[in-house]
Amino acid sequence: MRFAFFGDVVGRSGREGLADHLPGLRRRLDLEFVIVNAENAAAGFGITENTARELFDAGADCLTLGNHSWDQKEALTYIVREPRLIRPLNYPVLADAPGRGANLFETRDGKRILVINLLGRVHMDSLDDPFAAVDRELEKAPMGLAADAVVVDMHAEATSEKMAMGHFCDGRASLVVGTHTHVPTADAQILSGGTAYQTDAGACADYDSVIGNQKEEPLRRFTTRISGGRYKPAEGPATICGVFVETDDRTGLARRIEPIRIGGRLSQAVPSLETVAAH
Repeated sequence: MRFAFFGDVVGRSGREGLADHLPGLRRRLDLEFVIVNAENAAAGFGITENTARELFDAGADCLTLGNHSWDQKEALTYIVREPRLIRPLNYPVLADAPGRGANLFETRDGKRILVINLLGRVHMDSLDDPFAAVDRELEKAPMGLAADAVVVDMHAEATSEKMAMGHFCDGRASLVVGTHTHVPTADAQILSGGTAYQTDAGACADYDSVIGNQKEEPLRRFTTRISGGRYKPAEGPATICGVFVETDDRTGLARRIEPIRIGGRLSQAVPSLETVAAH
């Protein structure tokens, strides 16, 4: 299977960047499935039905969330109606969070891909144990039997927690990829058990910014410790950041992982996508 995962979409710039580039990427890389983290898609905070629809129209098959899942209150009801929208799996049972934290999708040619969204606990909102939660989900839908491929979006602050999740799922998932910190890491690799891994996919955002936000307010807070207002997404051309993965059709394990960075300020920092597509 050939699929792609794109990191946190930040505001209008990220949405428009995906709309500009994703249709072409789907064709050039012959993508069978596309996953996008969209927890910052609506003005930088949360998601709405309209912003989700923009991303689906651009070519996303599944949207994952994170610590900003419910910043837009309509998401609490929209997620119940939209099975392609996935929130973190490890909400406490007593929270009775709406929607689902994992879903098994079928591609157009009948392949099955399980998408799981997790929220880390280091320097983040305190949810239940993500390791226990993903272990239960992987036991319910083992790769190679119930699913042809498995993708785990580990939305977390700490690099160590993301890496630990990669090794915890190694051999049981096609891809474990980190989101949340908005900066693409340079460690795309296939772990010893056959799982593709990257610590952070990066953001789909204007990188002339502070992690996708206009620079003035973050600088004010860092230099004066005084808030001057809300963060606002930067509005320049977005760089679209993510990873491309190809798996073995029999085992679901990764054959290849390649970073995707196109458009905006970072596109010259990586090999061309023609090189990726030619492999």
